[in-house]
Amino acid sequence: MRKNSAMGLAAAAAAAAVVCAGTPAFAATWTVTPGGAVTGTAGTTTLKDIDTGAQLTCSSSTTNATVQGGSGLSGAAIATVTSATFSNCRGPLGIRFTMNTDDVSYQLNADSYAAGVTSGTLNNITATLSGPFCSATVGGPASGTPGSISGTYTNSTHTLAVSGGNLHIWNVSGCFGLLHSGDAVSYIASYVLSPGLTITSP
Repeated sequence: MRKNSAMGLAAAAAAAAVVCAGTPAFAATWTVTPGGAVTGTAGTTTLKDIDTGAQLTCSSSTTNATVQGGSGLSGAAIATVTSATFSNCRGPLGIRFTMNTDDVSYQLNADSYAAGVTSGTLNNITATLSGPFCSATVGGPASGTPGSISGTYTNSTHTLAVSGGNLHIWNVSGCFGLLHSGDAVSYIASYVLSPGLTITSP
């Protein structure tokens, strides 16, 4: 069973090629090769309610993104995630869930670089979860706002690993008391990118 989303439930996603920083000055210059269209594929993808320990686990997820290529890049919106798909998602008590987002456009902003690893955040994340007797939305620290997740892209393995950030769950309906509106949640996944990118910064 495949579900469109972007959380990245990054994203959920997630999947472009270089990660990012949320608010910064973008003083550094970046070089990305080759740039263009990129697909990221992850195995187990997890969204966990940090307060209750309840989690939604998908057997795999896939994202598509467009990445800037060339040199002298600012790092701002260096990649844009345009879609995300989640497969075989189960939540608390084994309930099957779907994860959906509309108008996916998650911005990846490059932040810092060291020893072949780029760090930063993936911004503008929202998602909707739905299953039998349980539904909720995912976003930022205030209801109705988008959230962000942190990540690292490693040149040698072509892997974008995402975790942390400021995601929270909202508008919980049902869910057997295992999810609570306002709880912080974590999103964890590692996306192998194809084609692989090389990202550097002085």
